[in-house]
Amino acid sequence: MKKIYSLACAIFVAALFAFVACNDAPQNNTTKESKLSVVTTIFPEFSWAKSILGDQTNSVDLALLIKNGIDLHSFKPTAQDIAKIASADMVIYVGGESDDWIEKALEATPKKGRTEINLMKVLGDRVKVEEVVEGMQAEEEHEHHHHDEEVENDEHVWLSLKNAEIIVNKIAEELSKLDAAHATVYKQNADAYIAQIQSLDKEYREAVNGATRKTVLFGDRFPFRYLVDDYGIKYYAAFVGCSAESEASFETIAFLAGKMDAESLPVIFTIENSNDKIAKAVLAASKNSKSAQILSINSMQSITEAQIAGGIDYLSLMKSNLDVLKKALN
Repeated sequence: MKKIYSLACAIFVAALFAFVACNDAPQNNTTKESKLSVVTTIFPEFSWAKSILGDQTNSVDLALLIKNGIDLHSFKPTAQDIAKIASADMVIYVGGESDDWIEKALEATPKKGRTEINLMKVLGDRVKVEEVVEGMQAEEEHEHHHHDEEVENDEHVWLSLKNAEIIVNKIAEELSKLDAAHATVYKQNADAYIAQIQSLDKEYREAVNGATRKTVLFGDRFPFRYLVDDYGIKYYAAFVGCSAESEASFETIAFLAGKMDAESLPVIFTIENSNDKIAKAVLAASKNSKSAQILSINSMQSITEAQIAGGIDYLSLMKSNLDVLKKALN
């Protein structure tokens, strides 16, 4: 399904390029051009950039494209989104398979001096290959019949605080090049923000090191590999993080239920906006874990404008995730 979606999205975006090219004539708007334009695709990038900009945020046109509750795997850009990318001074994006459309948009709308920050390129060999662990349901066989040797990277790089530190440094560095007059401010803001990241990373490490158990179980997709690998947590899940599957097989349900019982796990996780259907089926199939809690942990893939207006940010969500994780490990 992912491959079919990618093809459909590519065709859709190609049509948008043609529309934008025909309707976005050059403008001599010096006021608009004098304001630095930064486009981000997902919420963590937006939150990082906003924290680095600090008081300069009001002097910069900072845009978030994916903000309607649809995650990056399902997002379809509008003509307005393509136009924003075309005119941006800086574009920050993940760089995985789900971002094929933005790669095409950047190629189709060249702009001299534009800074493009691809998170996966910034992280280099820290990027992990998506893995299928014991009991995890693979994609439907017909989808991968001709792709047996294909390697797919795990896109959810922002769910590692260690990765976040590297990316924040890179964003601050590139902003300082574009806006040298405020380079010192950006560096100071980034340093202060990274100190908060490191403090939260320490909280995670101490919480896991002092926990009763080191295993979590997801009755859902699993986008948290970067997080669990950072702290040595073992996991079981119904699907990989980028899976388009929504119906778990009997074998998958039975396996997860068995693990809940065998490991005496008090919590089964779902990600935000889940209907909990699989998690409930796992608990119903278990022998000793029917009273376990179903708790949601936030992968930051489906953030809405209302949530942003309510004051959430990257660090507050990662802190909330830690609070939920503690319940699962103790």
